[in-house]
Amino acid sequence: MQIREIQAQDWPAILRIQDECYPDIEPESLAALQSKARLSPQTCFVVTQDDAVIGYCLAHPWQRDLPPSLEQVLDAAPKQETLYLHDIAFSAKARGLGAGAAVFNRLIEQARNKALDSISLVAVGGAHTYWQRLGFKSRIIDKSLGSYPEDACYMVYAIDADNPGYAYQD
Repeated sequence: MQIREIQAQDWPAILRIQDECYPDIEPESLAALQSKARLSPQTCFVVTQDDAVIGYCLAHPWQRDLPPSLEQVLDAAPKQETLYLHDIAFSAKARGLGAGAAVFNRLIEQARNKALDSISLVAVGGAHTYWQRLGFKSRIIDKSLGSYPEDACYMVYAIDADNPGYAYQD
């Protein structure tokens, strides 16, 4: 298994994985997804096994407590206060490979490299319980999450000495 930056030829596989993982949510457009990778190519990557893309991660620096809307095409970060985790998704082929742990730990490393003290996300589809197990805490924010599914929950993971992240195993 390898983790590497997204390349142009990876987008069809990313779109297939998005469809596989979110059958009940309208898929985001290629333009919206690619804008995240253009904004921060170092924090957007794919997971490959035998040269096949089996997962992806789209994350970028952003302003804390103001997550971008779904389908929002990004051209610049308003403030760089948190590493906003837009999406991590894996195909069924990634099961049992430790891909989730590897990606999460890489995100923590990238956030530290960018001097960001947190990772934030909007959990949907009941995923908040998964993220809570990793140390994310729910936070009520003023911004509407109306572009997300009804169960959307904004969450933040504080990166500090007491929350190193590297011990996580999936």
